[in-house]
Amino acid sequence: MKAEFINPFLEATIYVLKTMASLEPVAEKPFLKKGASASGDVSGIVGITGEAEGSLCITFSRECILFIISQMLGEEQQEINEEVKDAVGELTNMISGDSRRRLQEIGYTFQGAIPTVVSGRGHEVKHISKGPILSIPFTTKAGSFIVEVCFK
Repeated sequence: MKAEFINPFLEATIYVLKTMASLEPVAEKPFLKKGASASGDVSGIVGITGEAEGSLCITFSRECILFIISQMLGEEQQEINEEVKDAVGELTNMISGDSRRRLQEIGYTFQGAIPTVVSGRGHEVKHISKGPILSIPFTTKAGSFIVEVCFK
């Protein structure tokens, strides 16, 4: 995976959450993920094709996503229901789109698929390529989430 692919995903994640939920996530030290088990309670996954094949996954802890969606919708969310899962899909789509726009600015063209949302403690995330999975943990005042980027 090209190192220059990573910053657009970091920047897009911060921009979208700041814009949509007035939340300022802070990126922690990235690591290579082993296995398919998600560390969060709900994940949005989107396939990305073009200059390379890969996928983006954002997995949120329960408390973090409920805060984010409450901020976005202007009403308190208390459970991961269909409305919250739909919003996770939309957030994933926005972050994917902004990442791809940023990548295009540096000369790479990608297309994104329709996001899929998976929820439940201990759920698994299957990335479409067999490349390394770079996991970037984020912390917020509302809890944590992880952005996973996988390209071969």
